[in-house]
Amino acid sequence: MLGSTYGTLTTDSRRARVIACGEQPGPAVHGRAGTPEGDGLDVSGRPLHADVVDLDRFFRPESVAVVGASDAEGRPNTGITRQLMAWAERVGARLYPVHPTRESVFGLPCAASVADLPEQVDLAVLLVGDPLPVIEQLADTKVKFAVAFASGFAETGGEGAAAQERLAAAVERSGLRLLGPNTNLNAFERFRDDLDGPAIALITQSGHQGRPVFTLQELGIRLSHWAPTGNEADLETSDFISYFAQRPEVGAIACYVEGLKDGRSFLLAADRAAREGVPVVAVKVGRTETGARTAASHTGKLTGADTVVDAAMRQFGVIRVDGLDELQDTATLLARAKPPRADGVVVYSISGGTGAHFSDLATAAGLTLPTLSEAKQTELHQWIPEYLNVANPVDNGGHPVGDWRGRKIIDAILADPSVGVLICPITGPFPPMSDKLAQDLVDAAERTDKLVCVVWGSPVGTETAYRETLLGSSRVATFRTFGNCIGAVRAYLDHHRFTASYRSPFDEAPRSPSPSFRKAQNLMRPGHQLSEHAAKQLLRAYGIRVPREQLVTSAAAAVRAASQVGYPVVMKASAPQLAHKSELGLVKVGLTSASQVRDAYRELTDIARYEGIDLDGVLVCQMVERGVEMVVGVTHDELFGPTVTVGLGGVLVEVLRDTAVRVPPFGEDQARALLDELRGRALLDGVRGAPAADIDALVEVVLRVERMALELGDDLAELDINPLMVLPRGQGAVALDALAVCR
Repeated sequence: MLGSTYGTLTTDSRRARVIACGEQPGPAVHGRAGTPEGDGLDVSGRPLHADVVDLDRFFRPESVAVVGASDAEGRPNTGITRQLMAWAERVGARLYPVHPTRESVFGLPCAASVADLPEQVDLAVLLVGDPLPVIEQLADTKVKFAVAFASGFAETGGEGAAAQERLAAAVERSGLRLLGPNTNLNAFERFRDDLDGPAIALITQSGHQGRPVFTLQELGIRLSHWAPTGNEADLETSDFISYFAQRPEVGAIACYVEGLKDGRSFLLAADRAAREGVPVVAVKVGRTETGARTAASHTGKLTGADTVVDAAMRQFGVIRVDGLDELQDTATLLARAKPPRADGVVVYSISGGTGAHFSDLATAAGLTLPTLSEAKQTELHQWIPEYLNVANPVDNGGHPVGDWRGRKIIDAILADPSVGVLICPITGPFPPMSDKLAQDLVDAAERTDKLVCVVWGSPVGTETAYRETLLGSSRVATFRTFGNCIGAVRAYLDHHRFTASYRSPFDEAPRSPSPSFRKAQNLMRPGHQLSEHAAKQLLRAYGIRVPREQLVTSAAAAVRAASQVGYPVVMKASAPQLAHKSELGLVKVGLTSASQVRDAYRELTDIARYEGIDLDGVLVCQMVERGVEMVVGVTHDELFGPTVTVGLGGVLVEVLRDTAVRVPPFGEDQARALLDELRGRALLDGVRGAPAADIDALVEVVLRVERMALELGDDLAELDINPLMVLPRGQGAVALDALAVCR
């Protein structure tokens, strides 16, 4: 048990004392991490700029207080205190132990409380089971940062969640910034200072999961920082992404994320990294129900609908990987490689089988393997027998060992203007050939701006060619598996393609409501689902085309409406809370005469009466037949707020599930990218003699729906345009049916 405020943090103290995050506020409510610069809010009240926390004094403080410091043998805090003293010495910080019953710790004078510290410190490290009282004491000392190691917070359930909310509120009042709780000593590790080149900055919510990336230093890969964010009661992953993106030594940011604290702050951080051209590579758990449940129990935060998280990351250029090995390899390549000179990839191997195998996998992954020109092939055949294929992959039949021909081959490939990446898969060591090949690749890499990759497939990994030749070069990217190499190269090319054309959607996001918003406000009915007629009026308010139609309340009026709309017509029952009308027989299609219209009206009203549906009328609609049926909708994600979904529509939309999603704000480029993600994208281009659809009109509808999502924000719980009939090119798109649900 803890005997005092500054008692030792023991295993017994790991109880539900405080929590990390609790129930998330709605996306329009923002903590300090999402506070905009100035009044930079979009039309929905969400920030348009990340508030970048200056973390210099966290990672490189001038003074540190260790609250709960100990030098008693056998106490957990003793080892931690010793490590913090060593770290403070390395970074040149003055360290002050704090403990109510000790006069000194490891020979250093000990303050009885934080109020007795001899100076205002930059960082307070809290080695106590309940950090809340200490946070309240620190408020008067003007300390900049604090770290809380204690567990037993949001990760433990309801009581812990409530306690963490109290902790977060105290931090907010204090003015300091807190890392944790439920974090560890990873930020205070010993980083190698003998390595040069661009570094990887590491962010992890689970300290153990960052260990593989940290140990890359043993392979010569530089690491600059490690932020173990824990439960993120205050400082979160987004804060560290924004900070690292502006550090000149950081070449890539590697993240292990269990849950996002706030969707908008994450997007703003990713946007800042994209503006700076700094790649962010992330493992985000929660792809499956089991993974999401486990993540929530560990950090106490929302994991978010994974499809939305995945889309949001892709939208802002975050490279999502699945394994920690992929995280290591991809972050390393992106940190160290220069921008590509071309997108073409050439595979160079000592075996035709290896080259064919690797080329199949690379092509399937979307890499471009250009066929080398006849002139280039002729050049290569000066040193490679004529019977071997050198078109790409290049099969040398056995890399030359005894002379200069090997370098000539590699240099000739790299000189081709269509080639940006050379990959040499070596499935196993075969000295001296593999040794000479490795050395030639290293020598060539040192003299080119193009990317040279090697896959060293030996399971042993102790060979001199691998340990010394390849790993000794900062210019060769070395992998152990085909898959990791291909994934990293694809991410490398995608990242540079993305950042080269990146334009921040936050710069062009609407800041004030449009005239459409004022019209739409009058149509909203809080807490209710609108009728189809009312939902279509909502669409009209935003300039989205709907069929000619009239709402009628008698058979005679239906006949008059049909003559005005023009035959053939469609008739539908219309009522609030009415969805899936077709399943109830409440839709009649292809009516061509007054008698059919009268009969249809009576049948529709009879069915509605039998089903107990209180109609507001019957819609008589223009019939639109020719086009591609799409669905465009708005849903509300608990992390990111309104999201826009596009997919193949019609009655099979829930069966096909061919949809793609984006988080507003986004521009026309992302609206078009949405369509390219659909498996049925070819339908819009015309198949089996069908004309190409009006894609420009479809994109325009998507952008208008996005504006609606932004302006109506949290008041619009759901919008479903299905089907949106996309007519042949030049003829537009028409919303044939619509459903809208108000919060």
